[in-house]
Amino acid sequence: MSATPTSTFVIVGAGLAGAKAAETLRAEGFDGRLLLLGEEAERPYERPPLSKAYLRGEADRDSLYVHPEDFYAAHDIELRPSTPVGAIDPGSRQLELVSGERISYGRLLLATGAAPRRLPLPGAELDGVRYLRTRGDADSLAAAAARAERVVVVGTGWIGSEAAASLRQLGREVTLVGPDTAPLVRVLGPEVAAVYRDLHADHGVRLQLGTRVAGLRGSGRVEAVVTEDGRTIDCDLVLIGAGAVPRTELAEAAGLPVRNGVLVNEQLEAVGAAGVYAAGDVAAAWHPRYQTYLHVEHWANALNQGPAAARNMLGRSLPYARLPYFFSDQYDLGMEYSGMAVDWDRVVVRGDLAAREFIAFWLKDQRVVAGMNANVWDVTESIQALIRSGRPVDPARLANPDIQLDQVTGERAGQLATTST
Repeated sequence: MSATPTSTFVIVGAGLAGAKAAETLRAEGFDGRLLLLGEEAERPYERPPLSKAYLRGEADRDSLYVHPEDFYAAHDIELRPSTPVGAIDPGSRQLELVSGERISYGRLLLATGAAPRRLPLPGAELDGVRYLRTRGDADSLAAAAARAERVVVVGTGWIGSEAAASLRQLGREVTLVGPDTAPLVRVLGPEVAAVYRDLHADHGVRLQLGTRVAGLRGSGRVEAVVTEDGRTIDCDLVLIGAGAVPRTELAEAAGLPVRNGVLVNEQLEAVGAAGVYAAGDVAAAWHPRYQTYLHVEHWANALNQGPAAARNMLGRSLPYARLPYFFSDQYDLGMEYSGMAVDWDRVVVRGDLAAREFIAFWLKDQRVVAGMNANVWDVTESIQALIRSGRPVDPARLANPDIQLDQVTGERAGQLATTST
Protein backbone atom coordinates (compact mmCIF):
# COMPACT_ATOMS: atom_id res chain seq x y z
CA MET A 1 0.00 0.00 0.00
CA SER A 2 1.13 3.58 -0.43
CA ALA A 3 1.93 5.53 2.70
CA THR A 4 2.76 9.09 3.63
CA PRO A 5 6.13 9.65 5.30
CA THR A 6 4.45 10.26 8.67
CA SER A 7 2.98 6.78 8.55
CA THR A 8 6.31 5.20 7.58
CA PHE A 9 8.43 3.78 10.40
CA VAL A 10 11.96 2.61 9.60
CA ILE A 11 14.12 0.34 11.74
CA VAL A 12 17.82 0.36 10.86
CA GLY A 13 19.36 -2.88 12.09
CA ALA A 14 17.78 -6.31 11.70
CA GLY A 15 19.04 -7.96 14.85
CA LEU A 16 17.09 -8.96 17.95
CA ALA A 17 16.22 -5.41 19.05
CA GLY A 18 15.05 -4.40 15.58
CA ALA A 19 13.06 -7.58 15.00
CA LYS A 20 11.28 -7.37 18.37
CA ALA A 21 10.55 -3.69 17.78
CA ALA A 22 8.93 -4.51 14.43
CA GLU A 23 6.91 -7.30 16.03
CA THR A 24 5.73 -4.98 18.79
CA LEU A 25 4.76 -2.16 16.42
CA ARG A 26 2.38 -4.47 14.59
CA ALA A 27 1.11 -6.09 17.80
CA GLU A 28 0.39 -2.63 19.26
CA GLY A 29 -1.64 -1.62 16.23
CA PHE A 30 0.68 0.33 13.96
CA ASP A 31 -0.77 -0.07 10.45
CA GLY A 32 1.54 2.18 8.43
CA ARG A 33 4.48 1.20 6.28
CA LEU A 34 7.15 -0.61 8.30
CA LEU A 35 10.67 -1.20 6.98
CA LEU A 36 13.28 -3.37 8.70
CA LEU A 37 16.68 -2.80 7.08
CA GLY A 38 19.54 -5.18 7.76
CA GLU A 39 23.14 -5.33 6.56
CA GLU A 40 23.45 -9.08 6.79
CA ALA A 41 22.05 -11.31 4.07
CA GLU A 42 19.56 -13.16 6.28
CA ARG A 43 16.66 -12.52 8.56
CA PRO A 44 17.13 -11.54 12.23
CA TYR A 45 18.75 -14.09 14.53
CA GLU A 46 19.95 -14.26 18.12
CA ARG A 47 23.65 -14.01 18.97
CA PRO A 48 24.17 -15.69 22.39
CA PRO A 49 24.38 -19.24 20.96
CA LEU A 50 27.17 -18.17 18.59
CA SER A 51 29.80 -18.56 21.32
CA LYS A 52 28.12 -21.56 22.89
CA ALA A 53 25.81 -24.26 21.47
CA TYR A 54 25.95 -23.10 17.85
CA LEU A 55 29.75 -22.88 17.85
CA ARG A 56 29.91 -26.41 19.25
CA GLY A 57 27.52 -27.74 16.61
CA GLU A 58 24.80 -28.49 19.16
CA ALA A 59 22.28 -26.00 17.73
CA ASP A 60 21.34 -25.64 14.08
CA ARG A 61 20.85 -22.48 12.06
CA ASP A 62 17.05 -22.53 12.28
CA SER A 63 17.18 -22.44 16.07
CA LEU A 64 18.86 -19.02 15.97
CA TYR A 65 16.16 -17.08 14.12
CA VAL A 66 13.99 -14.62 16.04
CA HIS A 67 10.93 -15.37 13.88
CA PRO A 68 9.85 -17.99 11.34
CA GLU A 69 10.66 -17.21 7.72
CA ASP A 70 7.11 -16.19 6.81
CA PHE A 71 6.59 -13.93 9.85
CA TYR A 72 7.63 -10.67 8.21
CA ALA A 73 5.49 -11.00 5.10
CA ALA A 74 2.56 -12.19 7.19
CA HIS A 75 2.77 -9.03 9.30
CA ASP A 76 3.42 -6.69 6.37
CA ILE A 77 6.95 -5.92 7.58
CA GLU A 78 9.26 -5.02 4.70
CA LEU A 79 12.36 -6.94 5.73
CA ARG A 80 15.21 -5.91 3.47
CA PRO A 81 18.43 -7.85 4.14
CA SER A 82 21.73 -6.84 2.52
CA THR A 83 20.57 -3.22 2.68
CA PRO A 84 23.15 -1.00 4.37
CA VAL A 85 22.17 2.57 5.21
CA GLY A 86 24.60 5.29 4.15
CA ALA A 87 23.24 8.33 5.99
CA ILE A 88 20.36 9.63 8.04
CA ASP A 89 19.06 13.20 8.18
CA PRO A 90 16.97 13.79 11.32
CA GLY A 91 16.15 17.33 10.20
CA SER A 92 14.35 16.29 7.02
CA ARG A 93 13.41 12.86 8.45
CA GLN A 94 15.03 11.05 5.58
CA LEU A 95 17.64 8.37 5.21
CA GLU A 96 19.73 7.35 2.26
CA LEU A 97 20.71 3.78 1.49
CA VAL A 98 24.19 2.97 0.24
CA SER A 99 22.45 2.14 -3.05
CA GLY A 100 21.36 5.78 -3.31
CA GLU A 101 17.67 5.20 -2.60
CA ARG A 102 16.14 7.80 -0.26
CA ILE A 103 13.38 6.96 2.21
CA SER A 104 11.29 9.41 4.23
CA TYR A 105 10.11 8.38 7.67
CA GLY A 106 7.89 9.53 10.48
CA ARG A 107 9.80 7.60 13.17
CA LEU A 108 13.25 6.02 12.99
CA LEU A 109 14.75 3.37 15.27
CA LEU A 110 18.50 2.82 15.27
CA ALA A 111 19.23 -0.78 16.27
CA THR A 112 22.60 -1.12 14.56
CA GLY A 113 24.19 -3.12 17.36
CA ALA A 114 27.91 -3.30 18.00
CA ALA A 115 31.05 -4.49 16.23
CA PRO A 116 34.01 -6.42 17.65
CA ARG A 117 36.77 -4.22 18.99
CA ARG A 118 39.70 -4.64 16.59
CA LEU A 119 43.15 -4.78 18.12
CA PRO A 120 45.86 -3.04 16.06
CA LEU A 121 48.36 -5.85 16.61
CA PRO A 122 51.35 -6.64 14.44
CA GLY A 123 50.33 -9.72 12.46
CA ALA A 124 46.59 -9.15 12.90
CA GLU A 125 46.13 -9.56 9.13
CA LEU A 126 47.45 -13.14 9.14
CA ASP A 127 45.19 -15.97 8.06
CA GLY A 128 43.82 -17.84 11.06
CA VAL A 129 42.91 -14.73 13.09
CA ARG A 130 39.20 -14.57 13.86
CA TYR A 131 36.61 -12.37 15.55
CA LEU A 132 33.16 -13.50 16.67
CA ARG A 133 30.06 -11.40 16.17
CA THR A 134 27.93 -12.74 13.32
CA ARG A 135 26.66 -16.16 12.35
CA GLY A 136 29.15 -16.08 9.49
CA ASP A 137 31.91 -15.44 12.02
CA ALA A 138 30.76 -18.44 14.05
CA ASP A 139 30.66 -20.66 10.95
CA SER A 140 34.16 -19.54 9.98
CA LEU A 141 35.49 -20.08 13.50
CA ALA A 142 33.91 -23.53 13.79
CA ALA A 143 35.38 -24.59 10.43
CA ALA A 144 38.81 -23.30 11.41
CA ALA A 145 38.61 -24.96 14.82
CA ALA A 146 37.84 -28.30 13.17
CA ARG A 147 41.24 -28.11 11.45
CA ALA A 148 43.16 -26.57 14.36
CA GLU A 149 44.97 -28.20 17.24
CA ARG A 150 46.07 -25.23 19.32
CA VAL A 151 43.89 -22.16 19.78
CA VAL A 152 44.72 -18.92 21.55
CA VAL A 153 41.79 -16.85 22.77
CA VAL A 154 42.70 -13.21 23.40
CA GLY A 155 40.41 -11.55 25.93
CA THR A 156 38.96 -12.69 29.25
CA GLY A 157 35.54 -11.04 29.06
CA TRP A 158 32.30 -12.85 28.30
CA ILE A 159 32.90 -13.66 24.63
CA GLY A 160 36.47 -14.79 25.24
CA SER A 161 35.54 -16.91 28.23
CA GLU A 162 32.51 -18.53 26.59
CA ALA A 163 34.32 -19.22 23.34
CA ALA A 164 37.33 -20.65 25.19
CA ALA A 165 34.99 -23.04 27.00
CA SER A 166 33.30 -24.11 23.76
CA LEU A 167 36.59 -24.61 21.92
CA ARG A 168 37.90 -26.66 24.81
CA GLN A 169 34.72 -28.77 24.76
CA LEU A 170 35.41 -29.36 21.07
CA GLY A 171 38.71 -30.93 22.09
CA ARG A 172 41.08 -28.16 21.08
CA GLU A 173 44.12 -27.15 23.12
CA VAL A 174 43.12 -23.70 24.35
CA THR A 175 45.20 -20.92 25.86
CA LEU A 176 43.33 -17.92 27.29
CA VAL A 177 45.34 -14.68 27.38
CA GLY A 178 44.38 -11.48 29.15
CA PRO A 179 45.74 -8.66 31.28
CA ASP A 180 43.66 -9.38 34.38
CA THR A 181 44.23 -11.76 37.30
CA ALA A 182 41.20 -13.89 36.37
CA PRO A 183 38.56 -14.09 33.64
CA LEU A 184 35.71 -11.62 34.19
CA VAL A 185 37.38 -9.99 37.18
CA ARG A 186 36.45 -6.48 36.06
CA VAL A 187 32.75 -7.32 36.30
CA LEU A 188 32.70 -9.84 39.12
CA GLY A 189 35.63 -8.86 41.35
CA PRO A 190 38.39 -11.22 42.51
CA GLU A 191 36.35 -13.52 44.77
CA VAL A 192 33.79 -14.58 42.18
CA ALA A 193 36.10 -14.34 39.16
CA ALA A 194 38.35 -16.90 40.84
CA VAL A 195 35.52 -19.40 40.31
CA TYR A 196 35.86 -18.92 36.55
CA ARG A 197 39.65 -19.01 36.68
CA ASP A 198 39.55 -22.38 38.43
CA LEU A 199 36.70 -23.62 36.20
CA HIS A 200 38.76 -23.07 33.05
CA ALA A 201 41.89 -24.51 34.63
CA ASP A 202 40.01 -27.62 35.75
CA HIS A 203 38.89 -28.16 32.16
CA GLY A 204 42.42 -27.94 30.84
CA VAL A 205 42.53 -24.37 29.53
CA ARG A 206 45.99 -22.86 29.83
CA LEU A 207 45.68 -19.46 31.48
CA GLN A 208 48.19 -16.77 30.57
CA LEU A 209 46.94 -13.95 32.75
CA GLY A 210 48.40 -10.63 33.77
CA THR A 211 49.76 -9.90 30.30
CA ARG A 212 48.65 -8.48 26.97
CA VAL A 213 49.36 -9.64 23.46
CA ALA A 214 52.25 -7.79 21.80
CA GLY A 215 51.81 -9.31 18.36
CA LEU A 216 51.10 -12.32 16.19
CA ARG A 217 53.70 -14.20 14.18
CA GLY A 218 53.50 -16.40 11.14
CA SER A 219 54.33 -16.73 7.47
CA GLY A 220 51.01 -15.96 5.81
CA ARG A 221 49.19 -17.87 8.51
CA VAL A 222 49.30 -17.31 12.26
CA GLU A 223 51.77 -19.59 14.02
CA ALA A 224 52.32 -17.96 17.40
CA VAL A 225 51.14 -15.29 19.79
CA VAL A 226 53.76 -13.18 21.54
CA THR A 227 52.86 -11.58 24.87
CA GLU A 228 54.16 -8.33 26.29
CA ASP A 229 56.04 -10.20 29.01
CA GLY A 230 57.99 -12.14 26.40
CA ARG A 231 56.15 -15.44 26.20
CA THR A 232 55.60 -17.14 22.85
CA ILE A 233 52.51 -19.35 22.51
CA ASP A 234 52.46 -21.64 19.48
CA CYS A 235 49.06 -21.90 17.80
CA ASP A 236 47.29 -22.36 14.49
CA LEU A 237 44.15 -20.34 15.29
CA VAL A 238 43.58 -17.10 17.21
CA LEU A 239 40.24 -15.73 18.37
CA ILE A 240 40.27 -12.11 19.48
CA GLY A 241 37.49 -11.36 21.94
CA ALA A 242 38.39 -7.88 23.15
CA GLY A 243 34.92 -6.51 23.64
CA ALA A 244 32.63 -4.62 21.30
CA VAL A 245 32.14 -1.06 20.12
CA PRO A 246 28.63 0.35 19.52
CA ARG A 247 27.99 1.03 15.85
CA THR A 248 27.30 4.74 16.12
CA GLU A 249 28.73 5.89 12.78
CA LEU A 250 25.36 6.82 11.28
CA ALA A 251 24.35 8.69 14.42
CA GLU A 252 27.63 10.57 14.67
CA ALA A 253 27.53 11.62 11.01
CA ALA A 254 23.97 12.88 11.58
CA GLY A 255 25.07 15.01 14.53
CA LEU A 256 23.34 12.95 17.21
CA PRO A 257 24.94 12.96 20.66
CA VAL A 258 27.11 9.88 21.19
CA ARG A 259 29.00 8.72 24.26
CA ASN A 260 29.67 4.99 24.28
CA GLY A 261 26.41 4.64 22.40
CA VAL A 262 23.69 6.93 21.05
CA LEU A 263 22.47 9.01 23.96
CA VAL A 264 18.73 8.52 24.41
CA ASN A 265 16.35 9.60 27.16
CA GLU A 266 14.38 7.22 29.35
CA GLN A 267 11.82 6.87 26.57
CA LEU A 268 14.72 5.77 24.30
CA GLU A 269 14.38 8.85 22.07
CA ALA A 270 17.65 10.42 20.93
CA VAL A 271 18.64 13.51 22.87
CA GLY A 272 17.87 16.55 20.73
CA ALA A 273 16.49 14.57 17.78
CA ALA A 274 12.71 14.16 17.88
CA GLY A 275 11.44 11.06 16.13
CA VAL A 276 14.74 9.16 16.32
CA TYR A 277 15.06 6.30 18.79
CA ALA A 278 17.79 3.80 19.65
CA ALA A 279 17.74 0.39 21.31
CA GLY A 280 20.02 -2.53 22.04
CA ASP A 281 23.79 -2.54 21.84
CA VAL A 282 23.96 0.84 20.09
CA ALA A 283 22.03 2.74 22.76
CA ALA A 284 23.22 4.53 25.87
CA ALA A 285 19.92 5.07 27.64
CA TRP A 286 19.22 7.37 30.57
CA HIS A 287 18.16 5.10 33.43
CA PRO A 288 15.85 6.67 36.00
CA ARG A 289 17.14 4.42 38.78
CA TYR A 290 20.84 4.93 38.19
CA GLN A 291 20.57 8.55 37.01
CA THR A 292 23.12 7.98 34.28
CA TYR A 293 23.33 6.78 30.69
CA LEU A 294 23.64 3.00 30.63
CA HIS A 295 25.16 1.14 27.72
CA VAL A 296 24.30 -2.55 28.14
CA GLU A 297 25.57 -5.09 25.59
CA HIS A 298 23.48 -8.10 26.46
CA TRP A 299 20.70 -10.18 24.96
CA ALA A 300 18.03 -9.23 27.50
CA ASN A 301 18.62 -5.54 26.89
CA ALA A 302 18.02 -5.94 23.15
CA LEU A 303 15.05 -8.22 23.79
CA ASN A 304 13.34 -5.67 26.03
CA GLN A 305 14.52 -2.31 24.70
CA GLY A 306 13.33 -3.00 21.16
CA PRO A 307 9.67 -3.37 22.22
CA ALA A 308 10.00 -0.46 24.67
CA ALA A 309 11.27 1.80 21.89
CA ALA A 310 8.44 0.62 19.63
CA ARG A 311 5.78 1.60 22.17
CA ASN A 312 7.35 5.01 22.61
CA MET A 313 7.51 5.47 18.83
CA LEU A 314 3.71 5.10 19.03
CA GLY A 315 3.54 7.93 21.59
CA ARG A 316 3.13 5.90 24.77
CA SER A 317 5.86 7.77 26.74
CA LEU A 318 6.91 4.81 28.88
CA PRO A 319 10.26 5.04 30.70
CA TYR A 320 12.62 2.11 30.26
CA ALA A 321 13.65 1.23 33.81
CA ARG A 322 14.44 -2.48 33.72
CA LEU A 323 17.42 -3.63 35.77
CA PRO A 324 20.36 -4.81 33.69
CA TYR A 325 20.36 -8.60 33.36
CA PHE A 326 22.54 -11.11 31.56
CA PHE A 327 23.39 -14.79 31.61
CA SER A 328 26.33 -16.99 30.68
CA ASP A 329 26.92 -20.72 30.29
CA GLN A 330 30.44 -22.12 30.49
CA TYR A 331 30.95 -25.89 30.72
CA ASP A 332 28.48 -27.04 33.37
CA LEU A 333 28.27 -23.67 35.11
CA GLY A 334 25.27 -21.54 34.27
CA MET A 335 24.71 -18.14 35.80
CA GLU A 336 22.38 -15.14 35.76
CA TYR A 337 23.45 -11.64 36.83
CA SER A 338 21.09 -8.82 37.77
CA GLY A 339 21.79 -5.20 38.60
CA MET A 340 24.93 -3.16 38.18
CA ALA A 341 27.93 -3.09 40.49
CA VAL A 342 30.37 -0.40 39.40
CA ASP A 343 31.96 -0.43 42.83
CA TRP A 344 31.08 -2.16 46.07
CA ASP A 345 32.02 -2.45 49.73
CA ARG A 346 31.82 -6.21 50.03
CA VAL A 347 30.63 -9.40 48.36
CA VAL A 348 28.37 -11.74 50.33
CA VAL A 349 28.12 -15.36 49.21
CA ARG A 350 25.19 -17.65 49.92
CA GLY A 351 26.22 -21.22 49.10
CA ASP A 352 29.52 -22.79 48.13
CA LEU A 353 31.96 -21.08 45.77
CA ALA A 354 34.14 -24.19 45.58
CA ALA A 355 31.16 -26.36 44.60
CA ARG A 356 30.13 -23.71 42.05
CA GLU A 357 26.61 -23.55 43.42
CA PHE A 358 25.96 -20.20 45.04
CA ILE A 359 24.43 -16.75 44.94
CA ALA A 360 26.80 -13.78 45.20
CA PHE A 361 25.59 -10.34 46.26
CA TRP A 362 27.50 -7.12 45.71
CA LEU A 363 26.80 -4.62 48.51
CA LYS A 364 27.28 -0.86 48.59
CA ASP A 365 26.40 0.95 51.84
CA GLN A 366 24.83 -2.31 53.02
CA ARG A 367 22.42 -2.39 50.10
CA VAL A 368 22.39 -5.00 47.33
CA VAL A 369 23.38 -3.39 44.03
CA ALA A 370 23.88 -6.61 42.05
CA GLY A 371 23.37 -10.33 42.45
CA MET A 372 24.50 -13.39 40.55
CA ASN A 373 23.05 -16.88 40.88
CA ALA A 374 25.36 -19.67 39.71
CA ASN A 375 23.79 -23.12 39.25
CA VAL A 376 21.01 -21.91 41.56
CA TRP A 377 17.77 -21.26 39.75
CA ASP A 378 14.42 -19.48 40.08
CA VAL A 379 15.81 -16.72 42.29
CA THR A 380 16.26 -13.89 39.78
CA GLU A 381 13.00 -12.18 40.72
CA SER A 382 13.92 -12.26 44.41
CA ILE A 383 17.38 -10.87 43.72
CA GLN A 384 15.96 -8.09 41.59
CA ALA A 385 13.38 -7.27 44.27
CA LEU A 386 16.22 -6.82 46.77
CA ILE A 387 18.02 -4.47 44.41
CA ARG A 388 14.92 -2.44 43.61
CA SER A 389 13.96 -2.09 47.26
CA GLY A 390 17.13 -0.17 48.06
CA ARG A 391 16.73 -1.31 51.67
CA PRO A 392 19.70 -2.22 53.87
CA VAL A 393 20.29 -5.92 54.40
CA ASP A 394 21.78 -7.98 57.19
CA PRO A 395 24.83 -9.66 55.60
CA ALA A 396 24.61 -12.63 57.96
CA ARG A 397 21.00 -13.30 56.99
CA LEU A 398 21.84 -12.68 53.35
CA ALA A 399 24.50 -15.40 53.50
CA ASN A 400 22.24 -17.89 55.28
CA PRO A 401 20.58 -20.26 52.77
CA ASP A 402 17.95 -21.20 55.36
CA ILE A 403 16.52 -17.66 55.33
CA GLN A 404 14.30 -16.61 52.43
CA LEU A 405 15.67 -13.72 50.39
CA ASP A 406 12.60 -11.63 51.15
CA GLN A 407 13.47 -11.91 54.84
CA VAL A 408 17.00 -10.41 54.75
CA THR A 409 15.94 -6.77 55.08
CA GLY A 410 14.22 -5.16 58.01
CA GLU A 411 14.79 -3.56 61.40
CA ARG A 412 18.01 -5.42 62.27
CA ALA A 413 19.52 -4.59 58.87
CA GLY A 414 18.48 -0.96 59.24
CA GLN A 415 20.21 -0.76 62.64
CA LEU A 416 23.36 -2.25 61.10
CA ALA A 417 23.30 0.29 58.30
CA THR A 418 22.83 3.14 60.80
CA THR A 419 25.73 2.06 63.01
CA SER A 420 28.03 1.57 60.02
CA THR A 421 27.59 5.18 58.80
